[in-house]
Amino acid sequence: MLSQTARIDLLVVADMVAPKSRVLDVGCGDGTLLRLLAEERGVDARGIELSQSGVNDCVAKGLSVIQGDADTDLADYPDDAFDYVILSQTLQATRRPRAVLEHMLRIGRHAIVSFPNFGHWRIRAQIALAGRMPVTKSLSASWYETPNIHFCTIRDFIGLVDEIGAKTERSIALDHQGRPLRVGAPWWVLNLIGDQAVFELSRRN
Repeated sequence: MLSQTARIDLLVVADMVAPKSRVLDVGCGDGTLLRLLAEERGVDARGIELSQSGVNDCVAKGLSVIQGDADTDLADYPDDAFDYVILSQTLQATRRPRAVLEHMLRIGRHAIVSFPNFGHWRIRAQIALAGRMPVTKSLSASWYETPNIHFCTIRDFIGLVDEIGAKTERSIALDHQGRPLRVGAPWWVLNLIGDQAVFELSRRN
């Protein structure tokens, strides 16, 4: 049973990871997800983080994390080095999202990606009615301070997955509190009501 004190969206990601597997968390931040995986899934947990403060936080927790940039440093990892490569709430902050995703699927048997959904109806309404860039719980920074440079919708991401020839193993839309949406609806509906999404991908044979 995964800890109920962790963020719900992180529990969703962690639930996709098989116990005792090899995991690389790209853009691991302060190591919250890595620590959860190490303690409750028993994984061989490694991380790469851009900020020095994030690396310091991880090292202080006893985690194996190095400083690096997802846009450039994933190319240095060998093929099939990990069972899972995770990119949690970071895809939209990368300069080359497609290349990052392709490297994740090259160096890992599975890629798990979570991201805020720019197609949510509240975001559409803020742009249409207020004429301003939206600020929400999952996109909390103003446009001039945000680290996000490539916003995407759930529909956009599905299109990218198809374009690179990857296979979707599992996909879950989440509400604004990070809870899975338990509705049987097509993705165009979830693109309207999902605040964020989590996808588990693999390479097609």
